[in-house]
Amino acid sequence: MKARAIWVEDRMFVGESGSGHAMVMDGAPDIGGRNAGIRPMEMLLIGLAGCTAIDVVHILERGRVKIMGCTIDVEAERAETDPKVFTRIHLRYRVTGRALPRDKVDRAVQLSAEKYCSASIMFAKTAELTHEVEIVEAD
Repeated sequence: MKARAIWVEDRMFVGESGSGHAMVMDGAPDIGGRNAGIRPMEMLLIGLAGCTAIDVVHILERGRVKIMGCTIDVEAERAETDPKVFTRIHLRYRVTGRALPRDKVDRAVQLSAEKYCSASIMFAKTAELTHEVEIVEAD
């Protein structure tokens, strides 16, 4: 796996993935950025949400659980001093479907957190990760 960050100007960079995708990253104005892109630490949280979301959807589909939506909201706290690593991360899973079995949804989240999601397991080295699952009944 490869990635690259290319400096554009000030504190703005273009991040490129080895799979050929790109995004703009920028710093906050107080450090010389223009707030024109995602902060790199925010990207880490987005990556965590995406990693576990892929796992949960895949596990549920393999278990023949038909879902109609899956959203993961992430809230994190960072250390006060450098390096400002994440110290607490809370993931809120919102899975939508009809008559979804709570046990299977909970199990999919647990499997992602404990076995499959590389990002979750990596973040757990420095942060306390907590999970919350909400099942939304579809109309």
